Amino acid sequence: MFRVQDIADPNYVNKQYRDASNLNARIRLHQEFSTNKYGWTRWLFDHFKFASQGRVLELGCGTGALWLENLARIPTGLEVTLSDLSAGMLEQAQNNLSSTPSSFQFKVIDAQSIPFDDHSFDMVIACHMLQHVPNRGKALSEIKRVLKPDGRFYASTIGFNHLKELSDLVGRFDRRLASWGRLPSDSFSLENGAAQLADHFANFSLDRYPDSFMVTDANLLTDYILSGRLEISADQQLDLANFVAQELQANGGQFYISKDSGLFEASA
Repeated sequence: MFRVQDIADPNYVNKQYRDASNLNARIRLHQEFSTNKYGWTRWLFDHFKFASQGRVLELGCGTGALWLENLARIPTGLEVTLSDLSAGMLEQAQNNLSSTPSSFQFKVIDAQSIPFDDHSFDMVIACHMLQHVPNRGKALSEIKRVLKPDGRFYASTIGFNHLKELSDLVGRFDRRLASWGRLPSDSFSLENGAAQLADHFANFSLDRYPDSFMVTDANLLTDYILSGRLEISADQQLDLANFVAQELQANGGQFYISKDSGLFEASA
């Protein structure tokens, strides 16, 4: 057992997101060591052009953090449907938002087959999830179908150089794992997302979020690495943890990691 899994493999996606444990390991590193203190979810919310009394669908909502961390900014009268392919993840989102004053609906949805009528929503949001969809063309067609003619689609993703230093670190541990943090060339990225959106939307733009990591905790960094596509044995995990600790020490107790994330906005 020694491999990097395909991020669009349905078996990997089902296992990776059956609950919030892996996602939470990654979120924790962002919370503890991100250099941009404004906050990713707040930055995202700044970009959303909500329609008055509008309807919003989020695909791949995860734990619901986007809404939980912006509760005071949700417009009055907004109807929000949160969805995820994982029933376990959706349950976590529902638990997180159960005591909030805002009203949410929750539904298990595959983005490749959205169970709503044409022109149902003023806005559709997909944060860091299109790269996990096997048939993105079908998903984007479905998203456009359920959007109103003047609706907007927001899709966040990463660039090919996202976490480059961390990918290099994993590659130094074992060169067979060098692809750990790299998107496949045919994925949905900051570099090629516009070309994929152009097949379905006439207008689109991209805004990048400036950020990086300055990590000082080897254990949290190891947890981050192991929470993703890496599949290795328990002994290999221990070897990795020791290697990360040694690398961190060799770098004076801190490790710089660049990020490259951003948000596409698209409309008909």
